[in-house]
Amino acid sequence: MPEASGHRWRHRARVVAGAVGAALLFGLLWEGYKAFGAPDGGKLFGVRVLPRADDAAMPHIAEILGRFAAPELAGAEPIWLVVLRAALFTLRSVALGFGFAVVVGLLLAVLMQRFRVVERGLLPYVILSQTVPLIALAPLIAGWGGRLSIGSRPWEPWMSVATIAAYLAFFPIAVGLLRGLQSPAPITEELMRSYNAGWWRTLVKLRLPASRPYLFPALRLAGAAAVVGAVVGEISIGARGGIGRLVIEYSREATTDPAKVFTALLGAALLGLAVAGAVGLAELLLSPRRRVSTR
Repeated sequence: MPEASGHRWRHRARVVAGAVGAALLFGLLWEGYKAFGAPDGGKLFGVRVLPRADDAAMPHIAEILGRFAAPELAGAEPIWLVVLRAALFTLRSVALGFGFAVVVGLLLAVLMQRFRVVERGLLPYVILSQTVPLIALAPLIAGWGGRLSIGSRPWEPWMSVATIAAYLAFFPIAVGLLRGLQSPAPITEELMRSYNAGWWRTLVKLRLPASRPYLFPALRLAGAAAVVGAVVGEISIGARGGIGRLVIEYSREATTDPAKVFTALLGAALLGLAVAGAVGLAELLLSPRRRVSTR
């Protein structure tokens, strides 16, 4: 096997081993705190600083995993199927929001790299946009969307959720890609100018390839942000069918069926991991494969 291919496989193995190790460590910490933590939690100056360790607040991990196989209600579908269906519903909004964020982030980064006056004037507002709390922004987007329509199709709640996901996701893409586009050394830019390469050719042949180490980490952050935005958006505007709405519905049964609440939370977490994994797979497929001579 060529050296480069072997290195990629070793890297994948380390990533998988790290993910499995992190999950096992989290499980050990959870069960350890449940075994030795105070049932009423830890308080400092009358303020609870540590969570409660009783069964209502922290069910055993085995109980949470077993709840996936049990029916959601008596005689209903198993809860894993309900959570999976809700996660796939949310995934539609995440995918649309993420795709729109990639387009917007790419355009903003290219414009800010091309025109320094645009960077100086626009970048502070791009940063400032992320300081607006989603809990206040989501109802505004839903209200504005209610007055819009796409042709003859009325604006639907999941479209507002996709817009909120895009709002959170475009920022890391724009900032990360801008840093990548500005990363080539001045000597390489001089070399491109010596070849009489224009701005567009320099962008395609030099800046975009140089930005790949910056772009894919930014895309992973954007994917996670899109999931957070979609879940928070569903909770804030009351959109039905998604994993965010499922979190709210299951939270009402926290006192009688605490493990059920964690199934929805775990479903949302796995959705975020799936999106990040899809970005990682895309990075692997798009990485240049170098042939290494064995002679």
